[in-house]
Amino acid sequence: MTSVVSATPTVSAPDLRLVPAALTAWAVTAAGIVWAQAGSLTALAAAVTVTAAVGWWGSRGEGRPADRRALGTGVAAVLVLGGGMSVAVWLRVDEVRHHAVSGYFGEVATVIVTPTETPRVLAGGRTMFRGSLLELAGSRSSGRVVVFASGGEYSRVMARQPVAFRAQISEPKRRVLTVAVLAAKGAPTLGAAAPVHRAAHEVRSRFAQSSRAALPADQAAMLPALVLGDTSTVPAQTTADFRASGLTHLTAVSGANVTIVCGAVLLTAVLVGPRAAVVLAAVTLLGFVVVVQPSASVLRAAVMGAITLLAVLSHRRRQALPALAASVIGLLVAVPELAVDIGFALSVSATAALVLIAPAWSRHLAGRGWPRPLADAVSVAVAAQLVTAPLVAGISGSVSLVAVAANLVVAPVIPPITVIGTAAAALCPLWPAGAELLIRFTGPEVWWLLRVAHWAAGLPAASVPVPSGAAGVLTIGIAALGIAAAWQRVCGRVSSRHDTIVR
Repeated sequence: MTSVVSATPTVSAPDLRLVPAALTAWAVTAAGIVWAQAGSLTALAAAVTVTAAVGWWGSRGEGRPADRRALGTGVAAVLVLGGGMSVAVWLRVDEVRHHAVSGYFGEVATVIVTPTETPRVLAGGRTMFRGSLLELAGSRSSGRVVVFASGGEYSRVMARQPVAFRAQISEPKRRVLTVAVLAAKGAPTLGAAAPVHRAAHEVRSRFAQSSRAALPADQAAMLPALVLGDTSTVPAQTTADFRASGLTHLTAVSGANVTIVCGAVLLTAVLVGPRAAVVLAAVTLLGFVVVVQPSASVLRAAVMGAITLLAVLSHRRRQALPALAASVIGLLVAVPELAVDIGFALSVSATAALVLIAPAWSRHLAGRGWPRPLADAVSVAVAAQLVTAPLVAGISGSVSLVAVAANLVVAPVIPPITVIGTAAAALCPLWPAGAELLIRFTGPEVWWLLRVAHWAAGLPAASVPVPSGAAGVLTIGIAALGIAAAWQRVCGRVSSRHDTIVR
């Protein structure tokens, strides 16, 4: 007698209903910023056409009234949202185009700017930071600006601390809703930041000091970058090694940081109960965002990390994908310039890969007998690398061939570095000696990470040059699709042999 028993659980299809709206909002906003009204209208027309075509193709042959109503509702939703985003981006672009600062292009004027991030020291000793314009030539003003300066005084400016200086005002070369580029001249006059931002700056400074007291110089420079995204003291050679080995994302605050920190806090549910753990995780997330600075990129990381945490905790892609799409829409409404931010594209694509691709590949590998933790790690690393490689190639003109292996090798040390480092940062203002003790426990992990980056970067053909720009995106995108299709075909054959057990 023969019976067939399913070996794998039934997996529900992902909920894609909000995806067309999110992609439309993104495309319309980006096209409007870069090409103004003509661009946003073209993107809107393309989005409506594609949505209608895909909906018709998916429901062809059925012809049920409910399907036609659903298709009409979907197209109408895309049209309404896209139209609203078009109007919003038109207004923002028009505001930038007719901003009062345009009358000062090529001139020198006194300005007051509030930095939205910690200044970064560039090659040659120049300092750069992004900020919000508060005053222009004695009159109140607003708008996003980029500041370049020389001199150590500017490198000591903290985020959210108003700073007054004279500047050569220039028109931005890139269309990213920035109203002006300011070249600072002379010494700045520093104002007073709000108490919460002074406290955040104090935490960052004391954490860096404690790291230098507890670790060797190379590790002390890297730990603040891994925990708080503070790359101000990372040597140029280390930066190059991380870039060539595909580990640069570890030195930027990302959704992974948020997921690890909040996940560790949620483990306290065993002691304090699930509701208290959720509240504690929310408070921790808020404090983490404030300390690492609530810039657009950090807010993006917080939202993407929350989505990732939802996917990990619920194991329900049907919940995670709509939440990701809704978050994309909300972030673009609040911060339209994210539509042309490469970090936003990398973050969203990596999160989508985690939600859509990695779970299926992990199940296939587990069905073949792989240990589940290893299957999860390999699937996440490969999926994230495949979806982000085209974007990385487009902006850098190179592709790391060792990125997947390097990320797998360092994956076990990232959670302890993040959790212990974050705890040490929180402890620094209260008990510096205790913080230094915790930091010492991160030494072996940071040493391993640095050695892997250096070793991987030194391998032959670790990083291969490719065309930059659209050509690089297209070339590597086609290659990534081919690799993904081959991998899926192999997994499919493996899965088919394990889906049924004949008794």
